[in-house]
Amino acid sequence: MKDRLVKATSGGIRVYAAVTTDLVNDAVIRHKCQPTASAALGRTMTGALMLAANLKNEEAVTLTFKGDGPLGKIVADAVPEGFVRGYVEHPETDIPLNASGKLDVGRAVGAGIMTVTRFTGLKNPITGSAEIVSGEIAEDITNYLYTSEQTPSAVGLGVLVDTDLTIKASGGFIAQPLPEATDSEITQLEENIKALRPVSSMIADGIDGEGIIRELLSGFDDLKILSSTNLSFRCHCSRERVESVLISLGYDELSSLASEGHAEVVCPFCCEKYQFNESELQDLCEKVRK
Repeated sequence: MKDRLVKATSGGIRVYAAVTTDLVNDAVIRHKCQPTASAALGRTMTGALMLAANLKNEEAVTLTFKGDGPLGKIVADAVPEGFVRGYVEHPETDIPLNASGKLDVGRAVGAGIMTVTRFTGLKNPITGSAEIVSGEIAEDITNYLYTSEQTPSAVGLGVLVDTDLTIKASGGFIAQPLPEATDSEITQLEENIKALRPVSSMIADGIDGEGIIRELLSGFDDLKILSSTNLSFRCHCSRERVESVLISLGYDELSSLASEGHAEVVCPFCCEKYQFNESELQDLCEKVRK
């Protein structure tokens, strides 16, 4: 089952549903994540993709959690074309299961602030924030959408980590009543959500994004699938970008690096390593002096 995000409407309800198993697996392998970190990062990346789904092409969104738990900062960048990248500050984090026998993402994230930054082509990006209410990611996004963007939403996210630490299933949904939604449609949606199985369980059983939507909108008429977008992990780092960062350090710091004879820069999002020898660093020094 391919990673894909599906958008649909029925009556006055809009739904986004995504399967993100492969891209989350790619991310956790790159970062060598332990299970609790895998779940937190996977949920954040999936959430970012769905928040980006209503943007225009060439726009972007960054979803950030800054909690006081052992995971540290969690960041995911996503674009509506279906690309996402992300990292967790302490991927080695793994804590005991919670009282329900599930990965305790909430305690690992801790209390703090989540922010959503939308890059829409304006001079300055638009940033909103909200307190982290549970650390479970889905509840926090639900709270953010309601308190900061005045958009009532139901958000579900799930990551199922296999015994070999790979990702067995990952995905999520966002369901939102539109202004024209009737009371009966909202009530039906609420009842469907209460009866819904965990999203990771559905995906593990082979249910794709459209299937998740059909379960969410069971009993609704006139379901319209608006689009289906392929999803993947993609980082836009490059050697040229890294060189620009090094140049921004200034001559003195660059010269100090050159005197050491070597520098290594690691992208925090994809873990790609960029190596610079003494000669290359000296060349960058000359560019700063010009």
